[in-house]
Parts: sequence; C-alpha cells; structure tokens
Amino acid sequence: MTRVSQTIERIDATFDDPNLVANAGLLVFATVSQRLGLEVLIDSMVRLVGRVGGACPGRKVLTLVHAIIAGATHIDHVDVLRAGSTEAVLGHRVMAPSTIGTFLRSFTFGHVRQLEAVIGRALERAWTLGVGPGDAPLVIDIDSTICEVAGKAKHGAGYGYTKVLGYHPIIATRADTGEVLHARMRKGQANTQRGARRFIDELVARVRRAGATGELTMRFDAGFWSNETIKTLNRHGVSYTMAVRAGHKSIAAAITGIDETAWRTIDYTPDGHAQVAECAYTTGTGRQRVTRRLIVRRTRLVDAAQQRLFPDWRHHAFLTDLTGDTVEVDRFHRHHAVVELAIRDLKEGAGLEHVPSGNFHANSAWLQTAVLAHNLIRWTAHLGGVRVDDELTVARTMRTRLVAMPGRLVNRAGRTILRLPTRWPWADTFTTALDTLRLLRPAPA
Repeated sequence: MTRVSQTIERIDATFDDPNLVANAGLLVFATVSQRLGLEVLIDSMVRLVGRVGGACPGRKVLTLVHAIIAGATHIDHVDVLRAGSTEAVLGHRVMAPSTIGTFLRSFTFGHVRQLEAVIGRALERAWTLGVGPGDAPLVIDIDSTICEVAGKAKHGAGYGYTKVLGYHPIIATRADTGEVLHARMRKGQANTQRGARRFIDELVARVRRAGATGELTMRFDAGFWSNETIKTLNRHGVSYTMAVRAGHKSIAAAITGIDETAWRTIDYTPDGHAQVAECAYTTGTGRQRVTRRLIVRRTRLVDAAQQRLFPDWRHHAFLTDLTGDTVEVDRFHRHHAVVELAIRDLKEGAGLEHVPSGNFHANSAWLQTAVLAHNLIRWTAHLGGVRVDDELTVARTMRTRLVAMPGRLVNRAGRTILRLPTRWPWADTFTTALDTLRLLRPAPA
C-alpha cells in the first residue's frame, strides 16, 4: 500500500490574520525615521495649505518612503503597508493609494522645492548622528539619467539624445557611500547641462550646511563640459575632474601635440592596452585666455587580429585642477563610474524604476521621496552596523535580508512583541541593527 503524502495542492490559503506584518523588517527603517524626526520635519517644511490632498504631508511622504523601501514601484503598491498590522511597526498612519495620488498631484514647482529642502535637512540630521564626512575630503559624482516611461500622457516626458521617451533628472551622489546628495527632475528633452550651475550652487551649500567642512571634489562626464560650469566650481573653491569630448577640434589638436615619449602604460583590462599622458589645454584669447591641465588616456585591444581591424587608439580625456601624478589622477577620475551603481540602486526594483504620474510636479515629488528612501536605506545600514557585499548597491540586499520577512504582533504580559521566523539567516544582523539604532539619540531639530 502506497503511503499518501501531504502535497501543496492540499494546503488551503486564507487571508484572515490581522496581527501579521508583511514586511516586518521595516521596523529598523522606521526607527531611523523617528530618530531623524522626519514626519514632524516634513509637516513643518512642506506647506500645502489650501490645496486638495495637502493636509498632513509628513505621514503621506513617509508612507511612500517606506513603501519604496519595501519595493514599491507604483502608487498602488503602498497598499502593502496596510496589510495586517504593518502600520504598527511604522510609527505613523499609513495612507491609501488614492490619497497618495491626490497628494502628489497637489504639488507645484515651489512645493517640490520645499520637499527638496527636507532632503537637505534630513541629510544634516543623519550626518549629525555620525554618517557624515566631517572634515575629511568629500568626493561627489554628478550625472544625469533617463527614466523611461510608456505612453505620451506623461507631462514633461520627451525624447532626448538617447531617443528614449522619458524624463532626464540630474543626480549628485556621494562617492564613498552612494547617498544621493541632491536630485532634480527635468523634462525629457533637457540638455545634460541644463540647470547645472544652479544645481552646483545648491549642492555645495547643502553639503556645507550638513557639516562637510573638508575639501570638495566633483567629477563629471563630458555632457557637463563647459567653461561656465568650471567657473562655478572655481567660485566655490571646489576641485574637479571633467571629461571632455576627445573628438572636439581643439581637444584633438592638443592630444595630437603630445610627444610619444610622454605616454605611460597603465594596468587595464585583460583584453585591452592603455596609456596615459597629459598636456596643457588653452582656450580663449586676451583676458579670457585660460590654461588648464588636460589628462588623456588612450586605449586599444590587445588581440592582433582585432588591432588590424581597429588599429587606431581611442582617446578619453578630462580637464582637472587636481595636482598629483598623472596615473593616479586618471585612476581617480575613472572611479566616477560608481555613480552608475548608485543610480542603478535608486532604480532597482523600486523608486525610479517607474515614474507613476501623468503630472510633472507629481513625478518631481516622487523623485524626492525615492531619494529619501534610497538614503534612509544607507543611513540604516551605516548607523545599524549592517555589512553588505557592495557598499554602493545595498537596496536589493537590505530588502532581501532585513525587510521582506513576515512577522506577527502579539501581546505578552502587556508588552508588544514582534515574532519573526525561526532560522532566519540574518536574524543576528536584524537584532543587532535594531538594538544599535534604538540607542541613538534623536537628531537635534
């Protein structure tokens, strides 16, 4: 006689437990939110008085932030926070998707700037708790990205140089932690340089207010290359490395003038060969004449057959006011690529993976909430002592290890206890982080 085993087809599913918490790990992020006083801060700085859906902005922004941390890509996804007793571990009332949609559409240009200011103040408070660079050098990477959208009903979406329909925000990230220091939504057709000078002015002021007293260095790709941008950096006393287009007539002439003996071979990819050299690059005439340091890296493939097909060197050049060895400065500039990791993390399964509204200002507000969620993940990891494999791409790891675990709220002798799964692989990490975060004093208002 064959023994009949229990199969998954015989398991019944019912949604009837009001004490379950869908993403119990949100407790640690909510703890950091409370230590930073985010709800009160948002209520005091975002003034939507008289606008439909504008009341109590703090709980609405935090509803979006915590939903994005849990992996939300659409407004409807905030409903995951209303399941069971999830609201109880967040410390604020969770708002309905329809309420969130109305709230986002109530934003104007000025209200988005208010929400941007909240990000700056939150940065100050987080850095006060020990996340900031202090008087150490701070390296900032500035780049733009394309947020692709579907359909032509999205206000402000357009086709840019990538021929992709979407928005074209500008983003500044901290090189060593991946924090987003500043971000601004722009229309899809926006040139890469659009608004860059004002953006840099605001960025420098923001990090200085937040407590960055050391040397500032900013890295740019060729899309931001302009004399006006360099003048802005010089005015603020900010060092820079700025890529330029090697095919530009004057740049190409300067590269051609480099003596062959000046090229130095550097370590590169296994299938490639690279050399670095530098020269002086002069622009303008008369009183406008300026000479800057131009560092050039040239590369080509190692394979002989491929060299016959592509015999010429490819040149990659950048301007800089940094001193030091040519090879070391080139290596420093190449590290600008880490900005792509932070942007990928900002889009990874949440936040900017999808831009939900048809209203441009609503989408600008969505960008700011995604930035706040992105930074909150990093602040939680740093302040809670959470170690991840890659310090610059932590969102997916944090969601897997700390957020996406079920829990049950129970009352035991008058004390609320969050019961979590046995044999959870990262139980010690969660417990240590929560205990550490609860020891933090609230950031000064």
